Amino acid sequence: MAVAGLLRVADDSASAASSMEVTDRLASLEQRVQMQEDEIQLLKSALADVVRRLNASEEQQAMLTRKGPTKDPTGLKKSPSADSCTGKSARPMMAALPLRPTVNNGTVLPKKGSGTLPSPSGSRRDAPAPATKSTVKRTSSSEHVGPQGRKESAGDARGNRTRAGSTGSNSSGKKASESKLKEPVFNAGMRRVTHCKEEGYVKMYLKGRPITMYMPKDLVDTYSLEAKAELPPKKLKLDWVYGYRGRDCRSNLYLLPTGETVYFIASVVVLYNVDEQLQRHYTGHTDDIKCLAVHPDKITIATGQVAGTSSDGKQLAPHVRIWDSVSLNTLHVLGTGFFDRALVCLAFAKSNGGSSLCVVDDSNDHVLSVWDWQREERLAEVKCSNESVFAADFHPTDANIIVTCGKSHLYFWTLERGTLVKKQGLFEKQEKPKFVLCVTFSENGDAITGDSSGNILVWGKGTNRISHAIQGAHEGSIFALCMLRNGTLVSGGKDRRLVSWDGNYQQIQAIEVPELYGPVRTVAEGRGESVLIGTTRNYVLQGSLDGEFIPITQTHTDELWGLAIHPLKHHFLTCGHDKHVCLWDSVSHQPIWTKTMEDAVQSSGFHPSGAVVAIGTQTGRWLVLDTETKDLVTVHTDGNEQLSVMRFSPDGNFLAIGSHDNYIYIYAVAENGKKYSRVGKCSGHSSFITHLDWSVDSQYLVSNSGDYEILYWIPSVCKQVVSVETTRDIPWATYTCTLGFHVFGLWPDGSDGTDINAVCRSHEGRLLVTGDDFGKVHLFAFPCSQFRAPSHIYGGHSSHVTNVTFLFDDSHLVSTGGKDMSIMQWRVV
Repeated sequence: MAVAGLLRVADDSASAASSMEVTDRLASLEQRVQMQEDEIQLLKSALADVVRRLNASEEQQAMLTRKGPTKDPTGLKKSPSADSCTGKSARPMMAALPLRPTVNNGTVLPKKGSGTLPSPSGSRRDAPAPATKSTVKRTSSSEHVGPQGRKESAGDARGNRTRAGSTGSNSSGKKASESKLKEPVFNAGMRRVTHCKEEGYVKMYLKGRPITMYMPKDLVDTYSLEAKAELPPKKLKLDWVYGYRGRDCRSNLYLLPTGETVYFIASVVVLYNVDEQLQRHYTGHTDDIKCLAVHPDKITIATGQVAGTSSDGKQLAPHVRIWDSVSLNTLHVLGTGFFDRALVCLAFAKSNGGSSLCVVDDSNDHVLSVWDWQREERLAEVKCSNESVFAADFHPTDANIIVTCGKSHLYFWTLERGTLVKKQGLFEKQEKPKFVLCVTFSENGDAITGDSSGNILVWGKGTNRISHAIQGAHEGSIFALCMLRNGTLVSGGKDRRLVSWDGNYQQIQAIEVPELYGPVRTVAEGRGESVLIGTTRNYVLQGSLDGEFIPITQTHTDELWGLAIHPLKHHFLTCGHDKHVCLWDSVSHQPIWTKTMEDAVQSSGFHPSGAVVAIGTQTGRWLVLDTETKDLVTVHTDGNEQLSVMRFSPDGNFLAIGSHDNYIYIYAVAENGKKYSRVGKCSGHSSFITHLDWSVDSQYLVSNSGDYEILYWIPSVCKQVVSVETTRDIPWATYTCTLGFHVFGLWPDGSDGTDINAVCRSHEGRLLVTGDDFGKVHLFAFPCSQFRAPSHIYGGHSSHVTNVTFLFDDSHLVSTGGKDMSIMQWRVV
């Protein structure tokens, strides 16, 4: 019926739109299909509600027919015959209707592996915290749903999914009072867990889909779902952070008197002593840090973060944290509930002992506010501009003057009796640039700006007029200006040139930063004659104005997914959508080599000998590289979709490749990973492959897919194994699959089945680590086969954690962030 109706609608719309373009017709059809999908979604929700109510009344009936109330010592609600092995469900239809996750506007979220998943850096974060009373009336932003409306609608969607998920087969055709209580049932939001003792399995529901996980035979008689799981015997300590955020942030690199270079990536501020090769970390933030300022005392630091969402759906407000760089203690938190979206600029006053702090947020009006940060009082606020603001700074000798610049504006603000008064910079004969990108001050108090036309303009102290212009100082945009202690001005820009100027604005010298490092994003004064440079390709370089530059930290420049550990050395390999493959030394914290591919890279895996590493791309091409020389050993193509998993067998004789085309490709491997011949492909999954593990003897393979299937295979003949008795006792060499009896306890309440991206068991077998969509790394005890297993939780990433793995000797753990592009190394203690 629905199909016929849809065809009729399509016919009508096609005839009515004969004059329309084909694309318009398609668009209108898509819209109608979407509307019908939305109606189906509503029907499912309504049906789920009916089923839930029926279940509730059935349970009430059961309670009444029992002889008086019985006490449950565990305090857990047991459902009569809930999914018992024998009682067939009268209403199993909801389990067969996995609901697609919806957001409040009715759009359907993409599948997890598409590379466009909603990450904390993306859609999960754009709801602001409710603002406290403010004298500035902010214009409402069209793309912003208020936090209340947002929460309710998200809650409704989640509620609908929950109801559907928890009804699955919760009711029995028999009278409830007649059936025995065979198994405890945990009803946890969208995840129901049941235990069938006779058959020896645990069944879990994710988004209404049943996932049956058989336990090893020796556990069948003793296993109890109610047993309490223990915390893991070890903990993690953040040891090293690889990377710097230069791609889209400015003025975020400084040298402290302690000899430490301070910068940020993800939600961590790094204090890196290059000489002693030591890092300390400030981890007070909960989400992406976007700006940083150092107080004139060179000890106090202010950092500002974006709005976010916690794993339980609570809004995290954007705010400024002021902290001590010696003790790493937080001193003050400013503006929770006042700022909107994110913070883009921060600066301490230089002349009044640094008691004032100016802040610009990322609301539509880019509100500029001035704070007495020690008292946590807001002194003034004003709408700055409805265009982007790139820099804000106090005048060096007058704490009542602030300069802001950005898209098509340069403003000089004066603070008078709690009000900020604006004077616009007058470009007069000078052509007005599209963007004023950076500002600094000369010794005599003149303001100096760099713009998108490549010009450096000097603005006379106390005026809003140009007193001097250096036309064409750079080819293209000037991103950074830095006034050195000796009065030399240094400029850096999109042309990768670093130019120094004397007090009369005459060029002293110019050097070019190698293309590999990218354009200059920010410049800071280093020790003695040296300077520090942050680039748009996320490098921090150290060097002098006439010498060479060496990178002191680097990372990827696009989403990061691939992570593999060397089987015999303290090395690990990362690869990402920026087409870069990088082998790292976890002891020296330096890259051993990097190589650029033709395609975006998704996955990787080392041969057990460590001699070669396999790299999977997003196009179906896969390559094998020599680990020592990074030379290409072989290249093959299987399908034309992304390859999510590359996994060698423990004996090194096979390579299994999990693809988004639902197949697992098997290759025979010879000559220590140098020779490959295709055995065939395992076909049986109805969705894309997400994870793979080999058995210890290399005879079996287990796989997970995007629709939560667990399948077993004999890879040498590409045949599926359906016998439970064969598979339940297989010892697995690794545990990276997110679904299975030994790991199901890691799933949190209310999970939709996509928010755990990666799992890894330690080599000695006592720890299990996960990376989730909320930027968290969780450490569990292994095996993790109790419902709601407890874990130690670690923040640091500000985006979905895409991969986690232990080094070969379990001394450290490495985690990778998706959108935050950071690599974090944790010590196991």
